[in-house]
Amino acid sequence: MGRILQFSDVHFGCEHRHACAAALDYAWAARPDLVLVTGDITQKGHPDEFEAAGRWIRKMPDPRFVIVGNHDVPYWSLAARLFHPWRAFERAVGHPAHDHQFLSPEVMVRGVVTARGWQARANWSKGVIDLQQTRKAAEALRQAPVGALRVLACHHPLVEMIGTPMTGDVKRGDDAAAIFAEAGVDLIATGHVHVPFALPIALGDH
Repeated sequence: MGRILQFSDVHFGCEHRHACAAALDYAWAARPDLVLVTGDITQKGHPDEFEAAGRWIRKMPDPRFVIVGNHDVPYWSLAARLFHPWRAFERAVGHPAHDHQFLSPEVMVRGVVTARGWQARANWSKGVIDLQQTRKAAEALRQAPVGALRVLACHHPLVEMIGTPMTGDVKRGDDAAAIFAEAGVDLIATGHVHVPFALPIALGDH
């Protein structure tokens, strides 16, 4: 079984510099099969924040996989929010925001975007998941090599966690979680809530 090292919500722009340096040291010492960063690599999506985040990510050992978070929206530009919300993110991390995946004999990770540049509710920080994208990702993960750990990566928890300081409130999150459970996904790796958690999802075989 593969070994994944996960980081989340580093928020360059208000990052903890000593923690970021320690994370790099730990990653190189651990040498996992994959470094997974589950979103919010910036605080307000400013160009200098993406530059700093990109430098930090490129210092991580290969391979690396990064999911976009709600703070990675370019807050500084309404036009960018509406028409190309993930362009700066993709330039910083070096791979697409949508439909990206990692595959090895030990691990398969597929990313699904739950953040939005805008949405039809007042709080744009909350999550939204598209069920067509969900089914596409679930089918890809279903085809993982026999014995590989099948991981879905997204920024917002699809099912609300208990006792966390904030909520993801993901539209269609429960439906998406059921689709991934039915597809045999082993693990959903997320961030957003700023505390570590691990919780079995009461769907399928949990």
